[in-house]
Amino acid sequence: MVREQAGQVLATNLRALREHGGLSLSELARRSGIAKGTLSQLESGTGNPTIDTVFSLSNALGVPVSDLLTAPVDSEVVLVRAADLDVLSSNAVDLRMVRRLTIGETVVEVYDQRVRPGQTQYSAGHPGREHVLVTSGVLRVGPPAAPYELGPGDYVCFPAQTPHTYETVGGPVESVLLLEHPDGAHPGRAAHGD
Repeated sequence: MVREQAGQVLATNLRALREHGGLSLSELARRSGIAKGTLSQLESGTGNPTIDTVFSLSNALGVPVSDLLTAPVDSEVVLVRAADLDVLSSNAVDLRMVRRLTIGETVVEVYDQRVRPGQTQYSAGHPGREHVLVTSGVLRVGPPAAPYELGPGDYVCFPAQTPHTYETVGGPVESVLLLEHPDGAHPGRAAHGD
């Protein structure tokens, strides 16, 4: 049920953002590098997106990831249960979006991030800044040629526009990831409340 609800939120938001930007499925496919058939499945709520797919759509549409994955919240109290969160996975990382916050002119996305040993997560870069706080394990994160090594309680913040990687040292890593985006840096962004 949770995955179905998350898939419907993504489907609704993706279609609205694409239409708001005046993009056809073919044009979004070209910009994102995602097959038109896959986009059609995602918009119908039947697709199964990966981290790479969602970040490619975010970059192609010029919006924060949370514009694709979250429904507006209309309550002052927000309770998030771990069991209710959908997981986006890649070869090395599992991400669960916990919350989207709009603070002044900045959008902050809060993720529970798990990094599996034996694989490296590579990002070509995306808008904003990444904040990483390791809660368990040892993580190498940052520029591929000179990553930072973080242990429990360690924190790093870096510009996300340049290529960066995530890789464990030894066993699995649990961390909190904050993606910070200047709200005005996303042209054509659909309005979302918190």
